[in-house]
Amino acid sequence: MKPLTLSRLPTPLQYLPDSSDRLGVEIWMKRDDLTGLGVSGNKVRKLDYLLAEAVARGATCVITTGGIQSNHCRATATAARMVGLRPVLLLRGTPPTGGRDGNLLLDTILGADITFITPQQYAHRDALMAETAERLAARGERPYVIPEGGSNAVGALGFVQAGRELAVQAMSAGVDFDTVLCAVGSGGTLAGLAMSGLSANILGVAVCDDRAYFRNRVEEIAADAERLGCTLPSTGWDVLEGFAGRGYALSSPDELASQVALARETGLILDPVYTGKAWHALERTLADSPRALGRRILFWHTGGLFGIFGRGAEYADACG
Repeated sequence: MKPLTLSRLPTPLQYLPDSSDRLGVEIWMKRDDLTGLGVSGNKVRKLDYLLAEAVARGATCVITTGGIQSNHCRATATAARMVGLRPVLLLRGTPPTGGRDGNLLLDTILGADITFITPQQYAHRDALMAETAERLAARGERPYVIPEGGSNAVGALGFVQAGRELAVQAMSAGVDFDTVLCAVGSGGTLAGLAMSGLSANILGVAVCDDRAYFRNRVEEIAADAERLGCTLPSTGWDVLEGFAGRGYALSSPDELASQVALARETGLILDPVYTGKAWHALERTLADSPRALGRRILFWHTGGLFGIFGRGAEYADACG
């Protein structure tokens, strides 16, 4: 399948000297926060493939789901408009009473058809998206459904290619990585990287659920990806659990303090839902065992900056 080119690739590979000195190992960062503006973050790599399939099928709209501040939904809405499709979003949460901000504001600016759903409805999100697709099809639309996070076999192809992109950059820089660390919220990024052929150990930090859940999810995605010529190795990848903190999209003071400290050390801004938890996991893991992740680590920055806005009160203490 030939992907679209919605994202600005390759994204930079950046060495972090100050963080490396502080943590006692080499830290590098893959800057997927620089894939673009409206499509900022890792999700657009998946959308390059998913929307290519949608366009090939003659779709008129795309349906997807996520939290009220979902990076994936915002990226999908942006990318859909870029290729002339109407975005339809099912967002878990209630309409804000004091105005919209962050990703939700961008969804609104983009004219996405937004339906707010309850946590109980979200538990049956795949069925709800299927029902929405049937209703739209009955009206003459040609809907294309994108799963939560864009995490299926087609979407994972974006990160099979991303892993190969990293391998070329690492060779050019004359480095090899012991561990590639990324946040895991729906499994597609980890699945793609695990199938990409990287020699490093691929480690996903669970920002919700647990290791067993995400290992099973990666295996499900990979089983379907076999029809696309991809293979999941039995070793060389895993899920690091225990760092979800207060829960999905809920931050602890320690997590926020880690994000603020990194920003002041490097000028790099993480998000509180994914990269902030993953970075906090990296720091805590190294504090407990300085060589647990090897001597050279690649941290995959998956973006998410817009999710910070509207959370100023949470950051107040960390910012001092």
